[in-house]
Amino acid sequence: MSLQELDTHNAVRATLNYLLRTEKKPYHYTFEPPHGVPARFAEINPVENVVIRNGRPLAGDFSLDAQGFELHRHNTAVENFYDEEEIRDVYYPEVEEFLKSVTGAEKVVIFDHTIRSIPKFAAGEKGFREPVRSVHCDYTAKSGVRRVHDHLSAGEAEARLKQRVWEVNVWRPIQGPVEEAPLAVCDARTIAPDDFIASDLIYPDKVGEIYNFAYNPAHRWFYFPRMERNEALILKCFDSDEQAPGRFSAHSAFDDPETPQNPRPRESIETRALVFFG
Repeated sequence: MSLQELDTHNAVRATLNYLLRTEKKPYHYTFEPPHGVPARFAEINPVENVVIRNGRPLAGDFSLDAQGFELHRHNTAVENFYDEEEIRDVYYPEVEEFLKSVTGAEKVVIFDHTIRSIPKFAAGEKGFREPVRSVHCDYTAKSGVRRVHDHLSAGEAEARLKQRVWEVNVWRPIQGPVEEAPLAVCDARTIAPDDFIASDLIYPDKVGEIYNFAYNPAHRWFYFPRMERNEALILKCFDSDEQAPGRFSAHSAFDDPETPQNPRPRESIETRALVFFG
């Protein structure tokens, strides 16, 4: 079956959390807000029975340029993903070479990572987050450009932004198979301009910006069930090419109705990188 022959037989139906558009811009404090200020503002719109297709039979048809995501086999020599030093010394170089190989990029700059662990987050351990169950993209047209300026000198940033630049996330399980809160990804070509809702992420020293999304029944969703540790999902979250069909990748964790009883808790790492083309 190809993308042109989609059906709903090899799919699940689940709830995805979109936003309702409001006059006030949504925001989220990443730290304790000032006294009397709510930590976040957003009008959540949970949409039930969204069709999320199994992307494995179609994996060869997806591309970063078109849909905005790709699934790859990618082995890692990392033994302990909870060791920050090993991540930076071993995993970062692995991901840099991986992205150069997949994209043909001239330069890759990895600038951070996030570890999501349901049990460690529930236990209150610092440095761990839970899966994000809202439809979002990590960067916007504004914050994607800002990231380039954050990590390059002023002169190099200006020169690089005259060429094509991506921001991508590399998402993989720390342990597999993923049985709880898998990641759903939306075909970027099915997202309309009116679907984007810019939202502020407020940090102690700056204000970042992400996209949330308004519901559109035209959205086509996919996931890759039971992902293993040697699989990596690349998400393109920003593309400086304004004509690119897969410019921003909407994604969300979701509660899979086929999750087994007593599932393996989801533990994953997402690594963020700037990808520069000559």
